[in-house]
Amino acid sequence: MPISPYFTSIFSKDWEINFSQCLPNGSLKYTDLCNILQLTAAAHSEVGGISFSDMQEFNQAWVLSRMRVEITELPQWKDVVTLKTWINTLENSRSVRALELYVNGKKMVGCETFWAVFNTKIRRPEALALPFEHFELYPEQKATEKPFSKINFSSETEMVFEKTVALSDLDIVNHVNNVKYLEWCLDLVDTELILNQKIESFEMNFLKELSLKDQVAIHENLTSEAMVFSITKDNTTCFALQLNLK
Repeated sequence: MPISPYFTSIFSKDWEINFSQCLPNGSLKYTDLCNILQLTAAAHSEVGGISFSDMQEFNQAWVLSRMRVEITELPQWKDVVTLKTWINTLENSRSVRALELYVNGKKMVGCETFWAVFNTKIRRPEALALPFEHFELYPEQKATEKPFSKINFSSETEMVFEKTVALSDLDIVNHVNNVKYLEWCLDLVDTELILNQKIESFEMNFLKELSLKDQVAIHENLTSEAMVFSITKDNTTCFALQLNLK
């Protein structure tokens, strides 16, 4: 679609938290938090003329490569949350986007995301085929207190779960949706840590896409301050997650 007359380089959108997005204690699920963050990024791309539909004319799509989320507090059922987003950098095949979540003017979540332009036919990164010069960039305006860090998943880990990728794990790009990786790992975490909001921040690194029927293993490494998960296929790491605890 063409660039919307309502396009702005700093975009804001409200979402109401519904019951299906919440844990038994009424808090927003971490997976649904990530969904809202990404849907807001998608909405900004749509009004800016670089949405999935626009990019599919060139067999392209945005795919998430890295994501860091810092949480002060989780929204609750029926909260109306305001998401703000802007682009830090955008060049060739790569972009860094910032997002913030507010409830009643209070910032609760900051997020930094790294995206790549992906050709959905040849399954490789490539330069964005659409114009993007109308986006003003804000390289110094950060949404998180800390930048991306290196997740140490190379140390000895314990294999804790095996899984076969199902159709319900896939998205419109025909690979496992990034939130599914997070969901698989969080299902292995002590429920009390999640229900008591003991996760201060988390970081995800998407290294290799997974497809239908792939056989994967989930590995875990625990320290006093963090939990590190990795997902492997044929001994190759496809995903890494670090949960930083309060």
